[in-house]
Amino acid sequence: MRSILLVLLTIAFVGCKPKKEEVVKEVSVEKTFPKVEKDRYNVAFLIMDGTFNTELTAPFDIFQHTIFRENIKAMNVFTVANTDKHITTFEGMKILPDYNYVKDSLPKIDILVVPSAEHHLDVDLDDKVMIDFVKLVDKEAKYVTSHCDGAFVLAKAGLLKGKVSTTFPSDIDKMRTMFPDLDIRKKVLFVHDGKYITSAGGAKSFEAALYLCEFLYGKDVAKSLAGGLVIDWNVDEVPHLIVE
Repeated sequence: MRSILLVLLTIAFVGCKPKKEEVVKEVSVEKTFPKVEKDRYNVAFLIMDGTFNTELTAPFDIFQHTIFRENIKAMNVFTVANTDKHITTFEGMKILPDYNYVKDSLPKIDILVVPSAEHHLDVDLDDKVMIDFVKLVDKEAKYVTSHCDGAFVLAKAGLLKGKVSTTFPSDIDKMRTMFPDLDIRKKVLFVHDGKYITSAGGAKSFEAALYLCEFLYGKDVAKSLAGGLVIDWNVDEVPHLIVE
């Protein structure tokens, strides 16, 4: 009787043992790229860990909405990063980049947008691959825009030499110290000099994006885009500088 009880207890104990943790194998999924419509501006948003939401989403929304306007050359918008994995914005949003600029074949970029990121004043500026990518795109791009501290990336890439620019208000003095040869202005929310548009960032990223749309498509289209996002838009009421 005693031996039978021991056998039963042994069976019960063995039956309660947790199963070995199953190893979940990653399933390889073929990467798909966004559809790039012909006869549109290709607009690339350079993103990375620490990108600030507003400087990314504000111009992205404005530019993406151009596809709903008739009789204009609308915009294909997509994101580029140095990874196939998701990036995490400063505020915690996870975004899977459309293209990996290190290894993917990218469409020709007509407009490059550089939103601000957490480390654009320090370690990001040491990212030679990223800086070289910006330099390469600049050679053929029609416009290069930055929001907030994205201007530091343009400056590091040497794109703002001989140009007037601006950045996040409280970082203007630091940018002047880091790049003493540049002409960096205060008391303006965006500057347009040649093919470069730099903005103060934050919610004013909407204004800089709307300005580019007005420059490309005219006042009526810009007002329509602004109205679709419930934004009062009048470029004359926005402190800005256009360098002729």
